[in-house]
Amino acid sequence: MQSELSIVWIYPDLLSTYGDQGNVLVLEQRAQARGIQTRTVHVRSSDPVPQQGDVYLIGGGEDRPQILGAERLRRDGGLQAAIQRGAALLAVCAGYQIMGTVFGGEEGQPVPGIGLLDISSGRGERRAVGELAADVDPALGLPTLTGFENHMGVTRLGPGVRPLSRTLTGIGNGDGTEGCYAGRVIGTYLHGPALARNPALADLLLSWVTGPLPPIDDGWYQALRDERLRAVLPS
Repeated sequence: MQSELSIVWIYPDLLSTYGDQGNVLVLEQRAQARGIQTRTVHVRSSDPVPQQGDVYLIGGGEDRPQILGAERLRRDGGLQAAIQRGAALLAVCAGYQIMGTVFGGEEGQPVPGIGLLDISSGRGERRAVGELAADVDPALGLPTLTGFENHMGVTRLGPGVRPLSRTLTGIGNGDGTEGCYAGRVIGTYLHGPALARNPALADLLLSWVTGPLPPIDDGWYQALRDERLRAVLPS
């Protein structure tokens, strides 16, 4: 297990809605609880994305900031180089769509993504708003995910990715799945923040770059998660 972790928070000035910056705090706390020192870099949209980070995070945002963020990431190339090097990435909502080949702009026009995930997104007919719960791909070994979604996106998965989870309640990608993953890249529509609502997902990202993690006491969280699931799932 490595002793220091570099976390890169991409474009907080453009893409950081619904408390998505909390994902940074959760990663810091869960690493430090295991004796791993953390160093977090906040990369504004006017700055180059460093290529030597361990875990990269990007959040949600409105249409224009999403388009601007995609344009700058395409030109910069730092995130793409980091992923090719083996870094991990969590991309949320608008950030998730940017990772694909194309997404819908403010008028529904196609906007190029950066192609890290084999997905394409467009605008749906109605907004998906509310609590979401979903069973995770068994290959990842994670408990049921919960979170809050607020988006107009419909995302189609290509053969190069696997669904992150299958919805129990909520909309997600729009086809009964929620999010996707490929290699060490995870995309999701979940806010909450996602890692605060799902610390096992945070640990998965950490383990990809640090190696196996010693357990920490999450009994309080399990009780809270069970309560949330009872509240949102049909009885």
